[in-house]
Amino acid sequence: MIALRYTLFAALSTALNLASQYVSFLLYDGFLALYVAMFVGTIAGLVLKYVLDKKYIFFHTPKNKRDDGKKFFLYSLMGLFTTFIFWGFEIGFDLAFEDEGAKYLGAVIGLSIGYIVKYYLDKRFVFKD
Repeated sequence: MIALRYTLFAALSTALNLASQYVSFLLYDGFLALYVAMFVGTIAGLVLKYVLDKKYIFFHTPKNKRDDGKKFFLYSLMGLFTTFIFWGFEIGFDLAFEDEGAKYLGAVIGLSIGYIVKYYLDKRFVFKD
């Protein structure tokens, strides 16, 4: 059941990430627009995924706001490595293919790989009990 929930939450976070990127491109398409959009999408997906993972995957109830902040910091830190996977795929697909949708396909592949890796990092280092 956890695998199904985790997959659903990863899909929701991916959808929010890509929707945020799309809106970012609508608002700004100038210098380094892809990188701005990836950053915006990453932050949106990160916050949603943290809330869902904390409550419904790892069943963590923070002791206080400081504990929650510490968990979010560690969660984000583990996400740095997986973000490089995601960004690498998105940038790589954007550069390798001329199709406008290629960057989104790369993002989905990179996020899928990253979320699998992230689950194990979070289980071992963030939500360990």
